[in-house]
Amino acid sequence: MSKKVVDDVAVTPAPARHRSVLLVSLLVNNLVLFAVYAGVLGVLLPQQVSDIDPAHKVGNLALVTSLSALATLFVQPIVGALSDRTRSRFGRRSPWIVVGGIGGGLCTVAMQFGHTVLAIAAIWVLAQVLLNALQGPTTAVVADRVEPSGRGVASAFQGAGLAIGAAAGITFAGRQLHRIGVGYTVLGLAAIVMTVLFVLINRDTPSTGQVPRPFRWGAFLRGFWVSPRRHPDYAWAFGGRFFMVLGYQAIQNYTLYILTDYIGLGSADAGALYGVLSMISSVTMVIGTVVFGKLSDMLGRRKVFVFTATIVLAAAVAVPLAVPTSGAMLVYAALSGIGYGAYIAVDLALMIDVLPSQGDMARDLGVLNIASNVPQTLTPLIAAGLLGAFAGDYGSIFVYAIVAVVFSSLFVLPIKSAR
Repeated sequence: MSKKVVDDVAVTPAPARHRSVLLVSLLVNNLVLFAVYAGVLGVLLPQQVSDIDPAHKVGNLALVTSLSALATLFVQPIVGALSDRTRSRFGRRSPWIVVGGIGGGLCTVAMQFGHTVLAIAAIWVLAQVLLNALQGPTTAVVADRVEPSGRGVASAFQGAGLAIGAAAGITFAGRQLHRIGVGYTVLGLAAIVMTVLFVLINRDTPSTGQVPRPFRWGAFLRGFWVSPRRHPDYAWAFGGRFFMVLGYQAIQNYTLYILTDYIGLGSADAGALYGVLSMISSVTMVIGTVVFGKLSDMLGRRKVFVFTATIVLAAAVAVPLAVPTSGAMLVYAALSGIGYGAYIAVDLALMIDVLPSQGDMARDLGVLNIASNVPQTLTPLIAAGLLGAFAGDYGSIFVYAIVAVVFSSLFVLPIKSAR
């Protein structure tokens, strides 16, 4: 088992006998984490907000989701940078994973006790901050323990977990529309159990003997700015992810309302169809992640898969725009699963390939995750603005999503340090 030392930190790729356990653990980790995200953001939170004030549900949901996304903007890079410097007998990543997972799980359970929009927003903001503190160091585990030649497969495992988790979370939450307390409790407890098992099964290497790098606030804060002139590939990757999430989240955040207000289904039918859509997209997303992640590693190519995935996703969004029916939404689910699955299978591997500093990998990956968090802040505001401008026509959101996703593909082409 070889070690490489980066800025006085020993980075140890997992030996072959442990790698399969790590990959499965990453899959389960993402499965549970995104079950919480999807179940809450896609079903429980919209229903809770609608129950409080049906007439203003779009604006209130935008308020809650925008505040939570804004609050988490810099959580991952800050926690990532701190974890890079953490010295403990439990390693660099595990302490942050434990605090984030257990704290985030408890806050998710507490969501059921929010009886006003502001109370819900406050609890969900704290939950999101803690869950992001879990997610950042977990993402860095791939860079820590997986060799470059295997990162496409590792990304595929994480992507499969995302797909299955999102479907499971939405399907489960969709059955709890009239007892959201049960939904919040089960999802929160699942996050806690997953966190504990992950750190116990995948023991982090103790970092107490490693020489800590000098800490200076000025240098620490300046490290969050990565010069596009010095690291253009990093900047292009940031832009590509930014616009992809900006488009994709527009549909995901409002699917429940799209089914009721755009397709014209009743609440019960919308919840049932939402579960079916999630199952379809999860199956095709797993296929997309596994097939294209493996192909990416075999061919040593990243950009072509990311570019193609964005085009497929844009085509998927165009279907219900042209034909606003339940059947069109089923087609959208199948195609978007393939497109987004192919994207996430290769995206993380591409991100790691263009990192400016391997010694600050968790920080730099966290900065790249700002490209996911900022769009989540903006999307509800943009969607609410579009619905207001176009008299509640959800077709405007589909057009906006297509433009954003296609634009994201253009940022991949100039990247030179990855093929």
